[in-house]
Amino acid sequence: MPRIRVAHSPDSDDAFMFYALAAGKVETGDREYTHELADIETLNRRAVAGELDVTAVSFHAYAHLAGRYALLVHGASVGDRYGPRLVAREPRPADPRTALAGRLVGIPGELTTAYLALQLYQRAARTKVLPFDAIEDAVVGGEVEVGLLIHEGQLTYADRGLALWEDLGAWWFSETGLPLPLGGNVVRKDLGPALVRDVARDLKASIVWGLEHRAETLAHAQGYARGMDAARTDQFVGMYVNDYTVDLGPTGRRAVQRLLDEGHRAGILPAPVHAEFVAA
Repeated sequence: MPRIRVAHSPDSDDAFMFYALAAGKVETGDREYTHELADIETLNRRAVAGELDVTAVSFHAYAHLAGRYALLVHGASVGDRYGPRLVAREPRPADPRTALAGRLVGIPGELTTAYLALQLYQRAARTKVLPFDAIEDAVVGGEVEVGLLIHEGQLTYADRGLALWEDLGAWWFSETGLPLPLGGNVVRKDLGPALVRDVARDLKASIVWGLEHRAETLAHAQGYARGMDAARTDQFVGMYVNDYTVDLGPTGRRAVQRLLDEGHRAGILPAPVHAEFVAA
């Protein structure tokens, strides 16, 4: 019986995607899954080390994993004209991109797509790596001047009196006409083509089941919502569990490749990366 180690972030959208798989709601044949939870930057680093069979990663991190892992077209978090947000105590300046130069920005990890997008937006910002859920506090407390928020912080920053300087997903769309692919799931290619396809099919089935049984799956996801009420959890899950999550499709695939290409063109990624996709 194949035992497959699956890892994902402890946030409400990943909890929603993986619920049916973890709870035995979908048929997986003789495949047995064990689930691990860790923040996305920890998962990025563990994937670089090749520790996990299937894991959520940032698309930025995938650039360093492409030799060992393939991208599943199912389970991606894609921001369609929205994404990671730059926030500060100061009101939004007339030209936030220029104003960001030289500012100290709290970032959730150097392999996150949020950080890649920040670098594409303004390379001259200074950065400090912080746990993703400590960045709001760091901005409020003056430890950093600007915060780069992912996960639920994208919806809660105003509660802390912080001002939006830039939505990097909206900026990316204005530059490219494409959604911003933030995180996806990768699978070790050495599991073999047949098992890789089975994993893809199981993950897609889990996402589809969650969408078809939204109330039950949202109730589970609420346990990972970190201070958001049910309405905000519903909103957040709706942002990042969407049609692109079921299947990236041609537009989503194009967006992933464009992000990797722009990262290399800007000198952020050391080599060109050709995204290798696997579908159910």
